[in-house]
Amino acid sequence: MASDAVAAKFATRLGRLSRYGVILALCLWSVYVWLLSTPGLLDRNGLLKGTDFLHFYVLGTLANQHRGSDLYNIAAQTELARQRVPEAGDKVYVPMYPPQVSLWFAPLARLPYGEALAVWLSFNALLYALCCYLIWRTCPHLQAQAGSVFIFALAYPAFFHLLLWGQSSVLALLCFSLAYLAVRSRRSVLAGLAIGSLIFKPSLGLAAAFIFPLAADWKIVAGAVAGAGAQLAAGWLHYGTPVMREYVNRVLHIRAVLPLFEPRPYQMHSLSAFWQLLLPEKTLAFWLYVVSGMFVLVLSLLCWRSPAPLSLRYGVLLVVTVLVAPHLTVYDLVVLAPAFLMLSDWMVSGAGLSYSRLIPILLVLLYVLPLVPQAKWTHLQFSVLAMGVLVWCGYRNSCLGLSWANS
Repeated sequence: MASDAVAAKFATRLGRLSRYGVILALCLWSVYVWLLSTPGLLDRNGLLKGTDFLHFYVLGTLANQHRGSDLYNIAAQTELARQRVPEAGDKVYVPMYPPQVSLWFAPLARLPYGEALAVWLSFNALLYALCCYLIWRTCPHLQAQAGSVFIFALAYPAFFHLLLWGQSSVLALLCFSLAYLAVRSRRSVLAGLAIGSLIFKPSLGLAAAFIFPLAADWKIVAGAVAGAGAQLAAGWLHYGTPVMREYVNRVLHIRAVLPLFEPRPYQMHSLSAFWQLLLPEKTLAFWLYVVSGMFVLVLSLLCWRSPAPLSLRYGVLLVVTVLVAPHLTVYDLVVLAPAFLMLSDWMVSGAGLSYSRLIPILLVLLYVLPLVPQAKWTHLQFSVLAMGVLVWCGYRNSCLGLSWANS
């Protein structure tokens, strides 16, 4: 248990930081309200409100119209978007989601776009709040800091981007949150079901697919296979084999559409984007991504297999999940919200470990760096560097814990 002195010092620092959190929250959400406080569906920048939600809206429309053959037809979807939401113009999206995702948005697609967007954004905000609350409840050393936790959750830049773009990353946050709660209560199969549900965004499941089999957590692996299989089966049963075959073909040839799939590389925060921004030679950048990705995966595996506290091990797993994802945009960083809570709680309880002194600085950097897309000019994504050092610190602390356990 953390000493009273450590807890008091942590509370003092958190209180100071929370003042900046209030300012940041006011700035972010004032900008948000200002951007969207225009009549009609276009914001003050002339962009469609909830821009990326348009893609889900079109997928839901295809499901309602039983047009499974157009789920991976870019031209057909662009035309349908123009018909349903004329303000969208010629906005183009690369359809890569598995077929079952269209079924999730079918009910919303029955509403006018503005109403559907309002429901979707409200759902996102409520689900984000629920996940933060559930994880916070498992952090004993943060129970007295409810106000500060609320402020930082509200001011988190990734949450701002999630609502601004109308994206679906909150569903991945829910999967990771439920998986953590299940692992914590020793319900491994349920944890696997939650992890397997990430099949709708498979890039966020790479770390789990590497770590859990090599750690011989077979109940989690079995649950993950079942969860992923159930989702894909739902799409398969609804649309049939030809649509599933087209989806698999799209996944296998994803590199051919990456230029369309990643229009804003400076807004991406993973090792893949880090090397692409830094190096003009694509082949070299790819192999450096593979090597560095394997390195952090191995560190995460060793950390996961150690006797370190679950909050540390799972926090590292979430950070590595982000690092190794081949496609991860700023709004996807919302999945790190539990890691901020877990690692902060662990720091109070394990503040005496020598390698934990950098972690508060790294967490602050990781929190604020996505605010400004500085990589657009510097070609160096500092958030990725912060995450890499954070993984190393977590690994070293797990090693110290291992040496203590064996002494």
